[in-house]
Amino acid sequence: MSADLQSSDRPSKSRILKDIFGYDSFRPGQEPVIDALLDGSSTLAVMPTGAGKSLCFQVPALVMGGLTIVISPLVALMTDQVAALKLAGVAAEAINSSRTREENIESWLKVTAGQVAILYMAPERLMSERMLAAISKLPVSLFAIDEAHCISKWGPAFRPEYAQLSTLAERYPNVPIAAMTATADETTRRDIEIQLFRGKSRTFVTGFDRPNISITVQSKNNWQHQLLEFVTPRKGLNGIVYCLSRKKTEEAAQFLNANGIRALAYHAGLDKQVRNENQDRFVTESGLVMVATIAFGMGIDKPDVRYVFHTDLPASIEAYYQEIGRAGRDGEPADAHMLFGSGDIALRRRFIDNDGSDEDNKRREHRRLDVFIAYADAISCRRQILLEYFGEKSPPCNNCDICNSPLDLSDGTQHAQLVMATILDTGQRFGQVHIIDVLRGSNTENIRKFNHQECACYGEGKSLNKETWRSILRQMISSGLLKIDIAGYGGLHITEKGREVSNGNNKFFYRQETLVTKSKPSTKARKIQTDIELSSRDELLLAELKKLRLTLAREKNVPAYIIFPDKTLIELAAIRPSSKDEFAQIKGVGQAKLDKFADIFLEAIRAG
Repeated sequence: MSADLQSSDRPSKSRILKDIFGYDSFRPGQEPVIDALLDGSSTLAVMPTGAGKSLCFQVPALVMGGLTIVISPLVALMTDQVAALKLAGVAAEAINSSRTREENIESWLKVTAGQVAILYMAPERLMSERMLAAISKLPVSLFAIDEAHCISKWGPAFRPEYAQLSTLAERYPNVPIAAMTATADETTRRDIEIQLFRGKSRTFVTGFDRPNISITVQSKNNWQHQLLEFVTPRKGLNGIVYCLSRKKTEEAAQFLNANGIRALAYHAGLDKQVRNENQDRFVTESGLVMVATIAFGMGIDKPDVRYVFHTDLPASIEAYYQEIGRAGRDGEPADAHMLFGSGDIALRRRFIDNDGSDEDNKRREHRRLDVFIAYADAISCRRQILLEYFGEKSPPCNNCDICNSPLDLSDGTQHAQLVMATILDTGQRFGQVHIIDVLRGSNTENIRKFNHQECACYGEGKSLNKETWRSILRQMISSGLLKIDIAGYGGLHITEKGREVSNGNNKFFYRQETLVTKSKPSTKARKIQTDIELSSRDELLLAELKKLRLTLAREKNVPAYIIFPDKTLIELAAIRPSSKDEFAQIKGVGQAKLDKFADIFLEAIRAG
């Protein structure tokens, strides 16, 4: 694809979609983002993992011509996306620290010669004065910032090197900026808009729901037994197991291997070559479990991960959402299973207190953790709570542990009304600890300082211990009666739903134990459903096509899905095209892949 097309010669977005990427129609949410960018508007797109965010800037890049610069935080992500684009016939390059100086120079010479349409770079490499000066001489038509939540000081994954990107709009006022993320609540979205955009901009939130992922939270008692109980019926499927420490990561991987489950370990303490080899095996092979710390995952585009299992509590709802979003990216059924114990909370608190950040950041992270603990302690549909956190409403999902096994609840309306009366009496400024101290009639410095011993509710809740009140408040938060002010100082605010309970127009029910009850694990892995029914003969052909794909992937040193995704292979096995013209009609087959792979796969189909 030429990088210097004149405006009158520009291909349409539909032609690019079909000829380059092999699809007849856009996925939901993609086209409005593409249209906004083509209209010259800087755009923030918040789309769930697996919704096709990359296409939202790749299609405009190829329609506009010129040079699109993609800012990405991870080398692995750049490498995979550049490999996929090249296989699709797009002139793409990356300049990063994993390549030799000679390789980077070679790529840059192609860029300056106008031979590159899309260039991937890390933020720190792009934002050097020398690079910015060089880029100012090039026909840059678009900046695309992947993982854009990293720029927000309110986000859970703020990266200082991303903060420099806020000057792009000033330096290049006529170049639109595409900011892409799967993880941004309302506060983070507003901050991204303020940081990145200096004028005309649009924001699209395409829904956070991943309805194909079944969600379960289980009380932790014997994590190894619980892990094995979950993984064994899913033997042979791809999965990710997250652990909080490096030691536990290696212990869990060894444990799974000893019990007949093929597992690899991944954490920052491993030798870089070992990490890379394990990562390459995971994205290329089938039937592997990656046991990892959070060092693994961002930018790993493996569509057929069938489950994500957390042996420990993640850091926040945003982190949890991003991590479980690595399952089921192909849209097929997947599972997210998390273990939750009281010890996790104390450990997470210590991590926050010792992370070396300023007090404001520590305060925000403690508040985020409070929200997540409330989610883990939920009494109603988990998906509703998860989506509501990101500002999205939904009906009960019937695909989480609480929907599938409703809890035994007690009427806690009077407790809730007492809590909200206390919150109102103290001005909706204080967090859970202070509210509980007032309820229980404690004699603390803060209570004396604000004269809260004079409140009508002071001491009215002393019949319940602190842990019970903590559980009630968490469940009020997860039920949507209360909201934590994360951007402020963690004060509890009463929501509209809470006011209905406070006024006696609705009731609040709660679970009396403080941790979630054990849910019954699946007895067998759920069968992956597709829109195409395969006969036993077709299944045999599909297996052969997957072997062929793996061979080609290893030859080209790319993940297997970059050759063709599973859905394309399933369609090939069912339809069995006999010519290149028929092969071209299969979803996911663009012109470049037709030229490269059609004859090879047609031969395998004829032999099958």
